[in-house]
Amino acid sequence: MLFRDSAAAVAAEILSTSLFLRLTDQFVHVHGHKPSQAEVRSWERSLPVLAYALNEAGLGQVEMLIEYGLPLSSKRADVVLAGQDPTTGAPAYVVVELKQWSDATPDEDDPLLCRIDAYPHAVLNPIEQVRRYCQYLVSFNGALSNTPELVHGVAYLHNASEFGVAGLTEVPEDQQGRLFTAERRGDFLAYLRTRLAPASGAAAADRLLSGRTQPSKQLMAVAAAEVREREQFVLLDEQQVAYRTVLNAVQRAKRSDHKEVVLVTGGPGSGKSVIALSLLGELFRQGVPTLHATGSQSFTKTMRKVAGARRREVQNLFKYFNSFMAAEPNSLDVLICDEAHRIRETSANRYTRAEHRTGRPQVDELIDVARVPVFLLDDHQVVRPGEMGDRRRIEKAARDRGLRCHVIELDSQFRCGGSDAYLGWVVNLLGLVPGEPVRWEPDGRMQLMVADSPQELEAFLAERRAENFGARMSAGYCWKWTTNPKPGFPLPTDVVIGDWARPWNVYGDRSVDGAPPAALWATDPNGFGQVGCVYTAQGFEYDWSGVILGPDLVWRGDRWIVDRTASKDPVFTKATPDEQVDQLIRNTYKVLLTRGMVGTVVYSTDPETREKLRELVSPARVSVHA
Repeated sequence: MLFRDSAAAVAAEILSTSLFLRLTDQFVHVHGHKPSQAEVRSWERSLPVLAYALNEAGLGQVEMLIEYGLPLSSKRADVVLAGQDPTTGAPAYVVVELKQWSDATPDEDDPLLCRIDAYPHAVLNPIEQVRRYCQYLVSFNGALSNTPELVHGVAYLHNASEFGVAGLTEVPEDQQGRLFTAERRGDFLAYLRTRLAPASGAAAADRLLSGRTQPSKQLMAVAAAEVREREQFVLLDEQQVAYRTVLNAVQRAKRSDHKEVVLVTGGPGSGKSVIALSLLGELFRQGVPTLHATGSQSFTKTMRKVAGARRREVQNLFKYFNSFMAAEPNSLDVLICDEAHRIRETSANRYTRAEHRTGRPQVDELIDVARVPVFLLDDHQVVRPGEMGDRRRIEKAARDRGLRCHVIELDSQFRCGGSDAYLGWVVNLLGLVPGEPVRWEPDGRMQLMVADSPQELEAFLAERRAENFGARMSAGYCWKWTTNPKPGFPLPTDVVIGDWARPWNVYGDRSVDGAPPAALWATDPNGFGQVGCVYTAQGFEYDWSGVILGPDLVWRGDRWIVDRTASKDPVFTKATPDEQVDQLIRNTYKVLLTRGMVGTVVYSTDPETREKLRELVSPARVSVHA
């Protein structure tokens, strides 16, 4: 929040021209840089309209919270009005979205979106925009968790005529989403009088600003239903141990007002994410403020889609590791950090505001924000420079704070047909454990084959799909990726092996030519036909996995040779040490080789490497029916 005062005081400061200087100074203090000219112009044109309307309505004592930041989000509501309900005297809040638009039309395909001349792309209908702000605020401000009826929302298009934005009201209005135009200024004043009394809003503002950042009880009930009503969440053996360890730590932390760290380690398919979502549901059922976080855009977006498919409130439970830079210590009871091997050195990136560039380790932020931080990780899935989430670092961070750290190792796994033998074969193959690569001995759980060509690999997977199995192709990052394909054209076929060529999965958040966005490549049936990379495959599984070993990892004589010059992954820079590149490339192929539930088909672009694979896997050769 940049500024808070009564509507009368705000109007007075506007008349003296001091308000916008104060807002600019506070903006610099909060964000570390000056506001843009467009932002200042927006304040100058919109805030006086609202302040004068409140005073004309006799509501000069209502508090205006200007540029109110939504919890755990970079989003800001233009103004939140805090006051008293004119009927009950209870606290009352109105979230106000101010627009300078004069004309706007609904998007042809989706009335929740609209088009205005100032933007080349569709934007959210302001009714839906302010409604979502209200719902988010109720979901994450503890002062409102039991009383969502206290919050109303309104969009005021103070430059617009009814004709100019007539189509926007196709979106149904409700308590948390209303719209008024300049022509209906009188109706807007009447609306404000029905929501707010001519009395001081200072106490209501205090209550809102002191509200603890936490999910609401309503959200907990929804989340529990969403994530608990899934029959695959049956926890066995050490999974149940990990689950109970977290629940017990939560109870101890509550009773004695202290912190504990829980660290769960396990390989691919060991049930880490199942534990995470089971905990999320159970803790919310118990009313324990909990969030789920990862460092993977693909994983988080998929969790939002799967676990929160029917309720967008549930989607807000799933955050990223860098969401907690400015969070208050212990503002959550539990933070579940899934895929914790993707924790980075710091949360800062090129978009991070200056005041948040503290150099503070990301693992420290994650430990500090919750009473019981839970980390679920696999040390062998670190695939990028800068990923720091390994057991040793997390234990040290907990120890440096004097915190008890419980470590649970998941020995079983539920991917790769539940075949421990296959996982052992993979880590031996790649030299991730001491010893030489060994011959694959079929165990009846997992199928493993070697293809002689990419055509053979793809045709075999296509046959499995015809039998109603899921299948995907993935590869090492050894081909340049066209990240900006031309609109209206097919995806470029970047992965070229001889006369076989296929596109990488889509780069970005939009589907292209029928192919799903990057985050959904592993789960959308239309992901077949593109080649996935480790960043879109990590964290997911499918029935059949086709893996292409590129020229960055080849077998020569009696050992693997990592050729960093063959990698096109932009995360590897000249400053990345050879030893680290070697480890990360091996880890990459470990991730790709452990996505399959039923079987894996391997192909190498290098003849000598293919021969070695045949030696280790023979006689399991791919057979494709003509």
